[in-house]
Order: sequence, then structure tokens, then C-alpha cells
Amino acid sequence: MGLTITEIARMTDLSAVRADTDEAEVRALAEAARRYHCFCATTLPAFTPLLKDLLADTPDIRVSGNVAFPSGAATSAIKIAEARELRRMGCDELDMVINLGWLRSGQYQRVLDDIRGVVEAVDGAPVKVILECHYLTDEEIRRACELCIQAGAAFIKTSTGWAPTGATLENVALIKACVGDAIGIKASGGIRGLETLMELYRRGARRFGIGLRSAPRIFEQTTA
Repeated sequence: MGLTITEIARMTDLSAVRADTDEAEVRALAEAARRYHCFCATTLPAFTPLLKDLLADTPDIRVSGNVAFPSGAATSAIKIAEARELRRMGCDELDMVINLGWLRSGQYQRVLDDIRGVVEAVDGAPVKVILECHYLTDEEIRRACELCIQAGAAFIKTSTGWAPTGATLENVALIKACVGDAIGIKASGGIRGLETLMELYRRGARRFGIGLRSAPRIFEQTTA
């Protein structure tokens, strides 16, 4: 199945979330989000008010905030506070990192409460839960998917983009096999070409996290 540039852009969260992201890159992010007409743009929390201001006259481009990024190891109270602050800044959606340590330790109730706390704190805004699949076994990914559904998350997201590997065809297929249509799937991390994006789409991803530096290689390969 082919997708047009508009269809791809309206499934894309364009991001500038590297540790070295500066103001110039955030301005470039806003410009690129406008140029490609992306669904969403996202940066690190300290630059979120600037990004929101830069996109204030384009309400059809959402701004997403990042909670406990990139480790996920903040306490639940801090995650909730950060989520509320990002909403006050005007974020339309949130991407939160799962507590990998609790998940890998089998502390599933704590993971569930951690996700649910953020979901309940943001007044219905979509919450995408980042699993950071690189560090998880298949069974841990399956269990995380179940917890995300129970907690009321809107999407499961594969990775932050900071781990050694990001979205893979295998982990997107695994997540899809686990969740079916119960929750959305966002593939993120390492998507640097149109062919990769299309294969992830075929396996069930319907949102894509694409870095600002990779965007031209994807959008400029497509045709309207």
C-alpha cells in the first residue's frame, strides 16, 4: 500500500529531543513541521513553551510533551507533576517513558499505577507510553502492552530514540500481535527512510516519531 506525503505527515510526530538540541533547532523543528504539515511536533520540556509559541497560529499541528524522558525512572509523583506542567504549557499530547526498572523487576502493579497516574492527571489528553523495547524481552514487551491498555493509554511507543536500537519490524509486529486494535502503536527511533516507515506501517504502526534530521530523507522521497 502506498501513502502520500500528506498521509505520512498526518501520522508523524516530528521531534528534536537530542540532549544537544538548542533554540535554533527548535525553530527549525517548527518550520519543518509547518513545511511538511506534520500532525505533531515535540521537543524537550525546557523548550516546549517556545515550540508552542512558534506553532500558535497552526492549531492543526499539535505539540506533544515528554514525561520522564529519556530514562523513565522518575518517581510517579514527579511524573504526574511534569505531566500537569506540560499540559499547563499547552501540550496536546504526552509521551511518557515507562519505568523499565520496575517492569524488569516484575513490579507490575507499580508500573500500572505509574502509567495510570499520568493518564488520569491530564484530563483526557492522549498519553503515549514509551517501552524502550531495546532493553526488554518479548515477554516483558507483552506484559507492558497489557499494562498500557489497563491504564488507559492511547498509544504504545517503541522507544525514545536514545537507546542503541529504536523501532524494529519485529517489535512492532510483536506489539500488534499482542494488542490488536485495542491501542495505537507509535513506531519511533531509527526511522531514517521511507522504505522502513512503510514496512512499519504494514506491521501495524499508525504514528511515527521522526527526528528533524531524518525528516527530509523521508518526506522528500514521497509524492503528493
